[in-house]
Parts: sequence; structure tokens; C-alpha cells
Amino acid sequence: MKKALLSGLIISVLILLAGCNTMRGVGQDLENAGEAIQKSTK
Repeated sequence: MKKALLSGLIISVLILLAGCNTMRGVGQDLENAGEAIQKSTK
């Protein structure tokens, strides 16, 4: 059971990282998410 959960988690992380393509893309995604949060609190 733990192996299946761990495998699912690893696959999810890899899919997310593949969507960003690069670490620069990850930074841009995080920045956009932060801006969206700031806008929603105003």
C-alpha cells in the first residue's frame, strides 16, 4: 500500500515538473501563483 502511494506521489511530481520544463518555468509558475493569491486578498 505504501509503495503504491509513494509511486503515485512520484509520478505526480514528475508530471508537474515536466509541465514546467525547466527550473526557470517553475519559478515563473510560483511567481504567477503568488500574484494570484495577492490579487485575491485585495
